[in-house]
Amino acid sequence: MSDNNANAWRCTVCGYVHRGPVPPNECPVCGAPEERFEKYVEHVEAKPSEKPKQWRCPVCDYEHSGDQPPELCPVCATPGKQFEAVTDIEEADKADAGRSDEIIVIGAGIAGISAVESVRQSSSNAKITVLTKEKHPPYYRLNLTRFLAGEITGDELPIHPENWYQENRIRLLSGVEVSDISLDKRQISLTDRTTRSYDKLILTAGAHSFIPPIPGIHKGGVTALRNLDDARYILQEAETAKSVVIIGGGVLGLEAAGALAKKPVKVTLLESFEWLMPRQLNRKAAGLLEKHIEGLGISLKVKVIAQEIVGDERVAGVLLKSGETIPADLVIMAAGIRTNSYLARLAGLRVNHGVIVNDYMQTSAPDVYAAGDVAEYRGTLYGLWNAALYQGSIAGMNAAGKTVEFGGIPRSNSLKVLGVDLLSIGKFEAEDGSDIIIEAECEGTYSQFLFRDSHLEGAILFGNTAISGKIKKAIEKRADFSGLLKRQPSASDVWDFFVGK
Repeated sequence: MSDNNANAWRCTVCGYVHRGPVPPNECPVCGAPEERFEKYVEHVEAKPSEKPKQWRCPVCDYEHSGDQPPELCPVCATPGKQFEAVTDIEEADKADAGRSDEIIVIGAGIAGISAVESVRQSSSNAKITVLTKEKHPPYYRLNLTRFLAGEITGDELPIHPENWYQENRIRLLSGVEVSDISLDKRQISLTDRTTRSYDKLILTAGAHSFIPPIPGIHKGGVTALRNLDDARYILQEAETAKSVVIIGGGVLGLEAAGALAKKPVKVTLLESFEWLMPRQLNRKAAGLLEKHIEGLGISLKVKVIAQEIVGDERVAGVLLKSGETIPADLVIMAAGIRTNSYLARLAGLRVNHGVIVNDYMQTSAPDVYAAGDVAEYRGTLYGLWNAALYQGSIAGMNAAGKTVEFGGIPRSNSLKVLGVDLLSIGKFEAEDGSDIIIEAECEGTYSQFLFRDSHLEGAILFGNTAISGKIKKAIEKRADFSGLLKRQPSASDVWDFFVGK
């Protein structure tokens, strides 16, 4: 955020920063009403909309248009009754008919599609082209594990119907790959040797699965789970496989294990750390999660290292460093992701772990923006769906001529497919004596709240996430809990406080 905070207002939902004497009636990025903006400790209330027509999922921030929320969130399956009403973006903010720039978006994940959506909302005359290597219409990558589990069909994966792009005058080029970016010529080159010129360029090339250099990794039956083709391959292989090994106990590995456990196949999940989801959970919450997934019939091994994929041309098992071999007809790598930053590096943009962007999602080149998994903001690679959604929206508006800032959002994670309620948001480990941790475990549920300087900095909810939306708001708004903390509350007191809000 800029140092000039005299007239700065931050959206506590998505991190958008507004400049002016008063906050906007509603956030142009996520539609949050005026009351969701903060000026340090000052908070300005807004009049609620008489008839909300936008609904936001409190877990993943998916937005639904219509008079009523959906029965279930199409992204994370949260019940529609938990959705929150938000107001529409003001007509004055929707279109700037004077701009007709040629805007090219590289990548058609959620960051790329939210970017083209906001470009079109901000400019009715902009010429928009979005390029994707995949041959499928842009889809919700976040839902691939639900597709594996059979909870949704392939027809439910696309973000928009194919005719949406024509109706909004967006040129969608599928099955094409960019080979080079010339910043001087303002031009991109494709692998088919054609070129395209741009006025503004938005990089949303995403990331790729990290494949550890394990011997045998290229054998048949070994795959990652990053795109729709991967998911379809896994479903095909699972029809005849007797045993599946998943390497990686993060969110993706867990959801893949949960999806395949619903099929007649033995599933083994390997994690090199001491417990599951080490970046999102402490040992206690992970212990409860481990019991739950073992109850689903998933065999779990922690503190193990895969040393080799054994077999001839096709996988037959996974050899662990301990000497044990686990039989496997199918191996799924879920060991994390790495950014697709090679085009940016070749072009001469500033790149660290990701493409470095400022508060405006602008790269080191003035008319080139980046968002989503490929972008590194203030040293952070979010790798999260909701962050990609908001960053894409902000990059799109700025490319269309607006001046919009991103102020950061807290990390949050939840689980689909596994049939367990879980929320991890913000910090969960104390840094020093200034952090206050309040926790409780009872009958298979667990709650942890981490406070610092009278603000809620993070929380873990396992088994019951009924207050997840309120927790998320409290962290984003930096609500003051000094009154509650003076009473030295228990975890149940904190729960009661949120339930009563």
